[in-house]
Amino acid sequence: MDKLFESAFMKKLQTFGQKLGSNLFLTSLQAAMMSLMGIIMVGAIFQIMVSVIGPDMFNLIERESMIYNLLYLPYQFTMNSLSLWVVIFFAYNYSKNLKMKSPLMHAVDALVCFLVVAGLLITAETGAVSISMSYLGAQGMFIGFIVVYISVHIEKYCIDHNIRIKMPSVVPPFLQDGFSAIVPLFFSVTFFIIINGLVLSVSHGALNVCSGFMLLLSAPLGALTSIPGMFILGIFATLLWCFGIHGTMIVGTVLTPMLLQSIAENGANHAAGEPLVFYPVILWGAIAAVGGTGNTLPLAILGLRSKSKQINAIAKVSAGPGWFGINEPLAFGMPIMYNPILCIPYVLSVPIIMILMLIAFKVGFLQPGWIAVMALLPMGFSGYLSTLRWQNAIWDYLMIIPAFIIYYPFFKIYEKQLIAKEKSEEAAKELATS
Repeated sequence: MDKLFESAFMKKLQTFGQKLGSNLFLTSLQAAMMSLMGIIMVGAIFQIMVSVIGPDMFNLIERESMIYNLLYLPYQFTMNSLSLWVVIFFAYNYSKNLKMKSPLMHAVDALVCFLVVAGLLITAETGAVSISMSYLGAQGMFIGFIVVYISVHIEKYCIDHNIRIKMPSVVPPFLQDGFSAIVPLFFSVTFFIIINGLVLSVSHGALNVCSGFMLLLSAPLGALTSIPGMFILGIFATLLWCFGIHGTMIVGTVLTPMLLQSIAENGANHAAGEPLVFYPVILWGAIAAVGGTGNTLPLAILGLRSKSKQINAIAKVSAGPGWFGINEPLAFGMPIMYNPILCIPYVLSVPIIMILMLIAFKVGFLQPGWIAVMALLPMGFSGYLSTLRWQNAIWDYLMIIPAFIIYYPFFKIYEKQLIAKEKSEEAAKELATS
């Protein structure tokens, strides 16, 4: 194992990771993702609570819809509004790293620009106007990155060239910042309105920037439903996540109807006493067999005994939600996105587990599901309830072993890097206080 850690590939990978770590844009993005831990954890807790109790339980309670909706609200405004919080923290950290004077104001301005692009307005028959949540969650995150980059640089250009409304020095700083933001924010909002207008015009009102981007990525995916195609889709989805694009949502949107169709057809086969049929789309389950997309539960398990304070803290709050398949605390806390050291096992775990799953189906250890189970359940529960077979129930737990082996060497490299960084920061603090 030591030879692997000291190999030329691992050393180059570590050097590449360190170079990315010095990029202001990426360090700001990683800082933003780490800042989301409170928001993500609270959302995950309520998501698990509502999923475990389930809407059927509330049928036993008077005014059940009100109680259910109240419990679901924290999830809606945390996990399901994730892009809003990413934009705020990202713009704040990015403008701060660029040595701009008012990072908080720039964060608010970036949020305004993002809402112009992603905050779709819906008018009900009663005349009530609401904002669609479709692209305020993780699926709008990559567009949020682009919005932050453009809006912050427009503001930086205006600052560098003194394009702003000037106020006398006696005016309170917060009022100066407010007036200084007017001109650059106007430029930014105008830019995004024009871009959004062009997309709407070209698509005859059918698409906006966010939906157009999602369609562009998902359009060719429907044809890839063969066994080789499922390998491509699994790798593609996790690669997208490495760049902050909701790959599971993009690919899953195309595959979910096909997956449900395969379950329905096997349900009919089971009822008729006919053999169950293996459909390649079933392999999609390999993308999140072990603790969420990228099979990250072993990463949390490894982190529980890590000597890195950051990794250990993230692992402690991530292991529980990971058992339910919720790995956002881990993905954003490590982070995995824009982290080449952890992105490799994150992507690699999917085809490896997909191969093992394919073999298990071929030899008859696993059987295709014939009962539709759409609830968020702990590992193994969906496998059992969809087939009523203990083999399908234990499969997710068996897959911890190969996923663990895949993650281990990359985890050790990343851990070593963070331990060195933490020791350096501690030494610097001791020197500063002495």
